[in-house]
Order: sequence, then C-alpha cells, then structure tokens
Amino acid sequence: MSDETASASEAKQASTQSAPNPDVDPTDQTNEEFAARMRRYLDYAVLVGLLLLALIAALQFYLNASQTISTWVNPEYRAPFQAAFNLVLLLGAAFGITVQLRRLTRD
Repeated sequence: MSDETASASEAKQASTQSAPNPDVDPTDQTNEEFAARMRRYLDYAVLVGLLLLALIAALQFYLNASQTISTWVNPEYRAPFQAAFNLVLLLGAAFGITVQLRRLTRD
C-alpha cells in the first residue's frame, strides 16, 4: 500500500508541476517584467535628477549662506558657523541619497 500511496503522490505532484496555470497569462508576466524594469530605470533617473538638483541647490545655498555668515557673524565665530552649516548640508544630502538607494536595492 505504501508503494501505491507513494506513486499516487508522485503522479499528483507531476500533474501539478506540468499543468500550466490558466490564470497566468504569459503576456501579463512579460508586461509585469517590463513595468518593473521601467520603474527601476525611472528610479535611477530620479536619483540622478535629485543628485543634480541637490548639487545646484547646495552650491547656491552654500554661496548665499557663506555671504550671510560673513555679513552677520563676528570673524572669530565664522569658521564654526560655516562648519556647522556644511555638516547640516552633508547630512541632508546623505539622508536623501540613502533613502533613494534603499528604494532601488529593495526591488
């Protein structure tokens, strides 16, 4: 009886493995793969765009903030103010890049 049970279970496994699923359309799988690939490319494009925008905005902001620090802060405190300002910019950029890279690598 154990031989009959084993052969019956093997036949059942073979039939479930070889029978195509009528609910899954190969065209749908291809479309899903294409959509996933396009989303990944779009994520990379967003990352590049954000990096360029961050670079331009950081440069403009840095120049204006440096001028403001030179105008409003006493000379002996300028270096610490500029260091703190640069650190804040660096941490903000690192956070944004980290978020985008996590988004790209989780797929």
